[in-house]
Amino acid sequence: MHVTGYSYPWDVEGDFAERVRELGVDEVAVAVSYHSARAATPWSRRGTSVVARHAAFYRPVRDTWGALRPAPADWVDSPDSAGDAIRTLAAAGVPVAAWLVLTHNSLLGEAFPEFAVRNCFGESYPWALCPAHEAVREFAARLTAESLAELDVRSVVLEACGQLGAIHQHQHEKTDAVWSPAAARLLSVCCCAACAAGWAEYDVAAQTVRDLLRDEVRRLIADGDLSTTEDRLPAEVREILLANRQRATDWLRQDVCKQISIDCRVVLHGSTDPWATGALPGLTPRAVHEVDAVVLPCWNAGAETVATVAAAAGSLPDTVDTGSYVTAVGPELADIAKYVQELRDAGADELHLYHLGLAGPARWPELRRAVEQAHQPT
Repeated sequence: MHVTGYSYPWDVEGDFAERVRELGVDEVAVAVSYHSARAATPWSRRGTSVVARHAAFYRPVRDTWGALRPAPADWVDSPDSAGDAIRTLAAAGVPVAAWLVLTHNSLLGEAFPEFAVRNCFGESYPWALCPAHEAVREFAARLTAESLAELDVRSVVLEACGQLGAIHQHQHEKTDAVWSPAAARLLSVCCCAACAAGWAEYDVAAQTVRDLLRDEVRRLIADGDLSTTEDRLPAEVREILLANRQRATDWLRQDVCKQISIDCRVVLHGSTDPWATGALPGLTPRAVHEVDAVVLPCWNAGAETVATVAAAAGSLPDTVDTGSYVTAVGPELADIAKYVQELRDAGADELHLYHLGLAGPARWPELRRAVEQAHQPT
C-alpha cells in the first residue's frame, strides 16, 4: 500500500523531515488551504498548540481574487508557510502532496451568506459554501491554482470538494445525538437560491420542495426515534435533490481539476454514500472517472467499514486507487496493524494516515505499526 501522511505547515520544523523519512511514509500531504482549528503540537519546542482562528490560505494572498478572497494566517511566521514546508520536504527528498480544503470556510460563509448552504427552514450554514454558486466554483478553482503556483508536488488531495451539511463540529457543538440520520440528511439539503434555480430546471417549485422538507424534518424529530435512516419524501423529489447536488459537485470538481497539472495525481476525499456531506462528500457517478484515487472515511474500525472499502475497491475503475483514511489520534485503536491489514485485504491500495503532526511521541508507535503493515508484501 502507498502511504500518505498528513501534516500542517507549522509541523514541518526541526527534525520533522528526518522523522517522516524514518517512519517510511511514501508521501506527506501538507495543508495549503485549511479551516479553523486548534491543533496540538506535541513535537514543538515553542508551545503545545496552534490556534487557527479562522479558515486560512497558507500561501501568499495576491491581488488576483474576486469578492471571495481567502484570509492569510497571522498565527504562522511566514506568509508562504505551506510553500516553505513543501520546499523543505522536497529538498530533504520527501515526496509531497498539496492538501486543499475547498468549500469549508466559516469566515467567507459569515461574510457572504448568500453563497452559503441554506436549509429548508432558511437557516444559513456559514461553514459551508454551496458549489451550486458559480462564484464558489470560481473561488475553489482560483484557490487551487494559487495553491500550486510555483510549487513542485506529486499529488493534490481534495477535501470538501462538494457540499457540507448540517452535521459539523461547530464552536462548542450542541447538536450531537439530537437528530436521526434521516433528519440530518434532510437538514443537509441546500435550499439556497442557486439550488432552487436548479430544481426549477426539473419543473419543481422551490417552495414546494422547502415545504416537503420542513414537514418531513418536523415529523422525524417529533417521532423521536434517533435511529431512523429512511424518510418519506416522494421518490421523484429525492431523485431531483440528489441529481441537482451531484451536478453542482461535478462542476466544482471539474473546475478545480482544470487547474491541476496532468503530471499530478488527483486524490479525492469522498464517501460511497451519495447523500454524504462534509469533508468527504458523496461521490458522484462521474467523479470516479475523473480522478486518480478516492479516499474513503475509515476512522471507525470494524467490519462495516472494511466491507465498504471492499465494495468500493470492487466497483471503482481499474485506473482509480482505493484509499483508506485512518487516524492514529483520538480513541486508541486496539490493533492498528491488524486494521490496516484488514483494509489492505479488502482491496485498499493506499493508506492515508492522520496525522503526522498531531500524533506525538506517545502515538508514534501506532503510526509506525500502521506504516509497517501497509508496506508488507501482499
